[in-house]
Amino acid sequence: MSLLINKLCDKIPDWRYEAKQIIDEKGDSIINNVTVQQVYGGMRGIKGLVCDTSAVSADKGLIIRGIPLLEITHILPEEVFLLLLTGELPDEEALKDFQSQLTEHADVPNYVWDVLEAMPEDSHPMAMFNTAILVMEKESVFHKKYDEGLQKQDYWKAILEDAIRLVAKLPAIGAGVYRIRFNKGELIAPDKNLDWGANFAHMLGIPDPNRILKKLMRLYLMLHCDHEGGNVSAFSGLTVASALSDPYYAVSAGLNGLAGPLHGLANQECLKFVLEIKDHFDGSPSKEDLTQFVWDRLNSGRVVPGYGHAVLRCPDPRFTAFINFGKENIKDDPVFDIVQNLFDVVPSVLKEQGKAKNPWPNVDAASGSLLYHFGMTEFSFYTVLFSISRAMGMVSQMVINRALGIPITRPKSVTYDWLKSNA
Repeated sequence: MSLLINKLCDKIPDWRYEAKQIIDEKGDSIINNVTVQQVYGGMRGIKGLVCDTSAVSADKGLIIRGIPLLEITHILPEEVFLLLLTGELPDEEALKDFQSQLTEHADVPNYVWDVLEAMPEDSHPMAMFNTAILVMEKESVFHKKYDEGLQKQDYWKAILEDAIRLVAKLPAIGAGVYRIRFNKGELIAPDKNLDWGANFAHMLGIPDPNRILKKLMRLYLMLHCDHEGGNVSAFSGLTVASALSDPYYAVSAGLNGLAGPLHGLANQECLKFVLEIKDHFDGSPSKEDLTQFVWDRLNSGRVVPGYGHAVLRCPDPRFTAFINFGKENIKDDPVFDIVQNLFDVVPSVLKEQGKAKNPWPNVDAASGSLLYHFGMTEFSFYTVLFSISRAMGMVSQMVINRALGIPITRPKSVTYDWLKSNA
């Protein structure tokens, strides 16, 4: 039995007790009132879920298991995965034990590559990535054990086994999609001496003589790991998983949501905007010229991509982490210079305009520029990177929900006529 299983076996009885206790003590307490505007507004702000892996504070941004994100940007993606699952940062022994599990299950079945090679040459990378996940559903441990009569109290163990096996393969699948879709040559075998994030960078095949790209991928895959339970990808995945669909079905469902332009595709839209500025000025403009450019855009009825967030009332700490990485590792790059200058210009312009409740940048305002700098210029692939990371958060929540026996998600809907008569 792995150290991770042992750790969760120690913690889950306490989590179950705490959940039962709060239901017994406060089960009838009202935590939210729902307005008609919220019902028609995508349920924005309605408190209707429990998610202990992460929280988003309007004033602090993403908090992972009680730790503000900017305090842990130095840790590996594997460490943040264990933090999500257990609520604790692993010691060296636990980390190595988990990394050995990822290495053990990293090989991708050959039939996955056959399917991807057979897809149309102009397939979207996200369609390829999600297809690869879904086609592996036959590998599900949970599916097999459930059919054999697995006890409900042990569902989480089989879900965890699926989660580890799936997450272990995602870097190779993501890198394979990149090389197949964009004609980069033969697939690159994993290097078992590298950690999970660095191995992904290795398998992409992008030149990295100073190993800076490996550092970036560790950071990128760590930063995008989780964002509460109500974002589109997490909520979609958790809803599917609540029907006891295995993680292959559920993660694929969640990532189909991530593929939308209002969710994971936003990073490429932000980079297109930055490149539009670079082309317009034939380089990085002065802050004065950039300010006028932003005003002209707003006055034409267009938004500034990457600025404004549904929850945050501060700069997204993921944006801050990327900017700090860029300042340390990138010199004389007009694209990154524009990203930095936009941060100095846009919030004050949006405040003066008065329409934006939150003028601060989100993570998408910076992430694409870093990928572009290191040679990944294929915009449509960016969301695959997001997906590799976000899968960690989704499967962590799935394990915990099955451990706590959270039932199938089934909110009640009402009709327009009911609202007219009863609201």
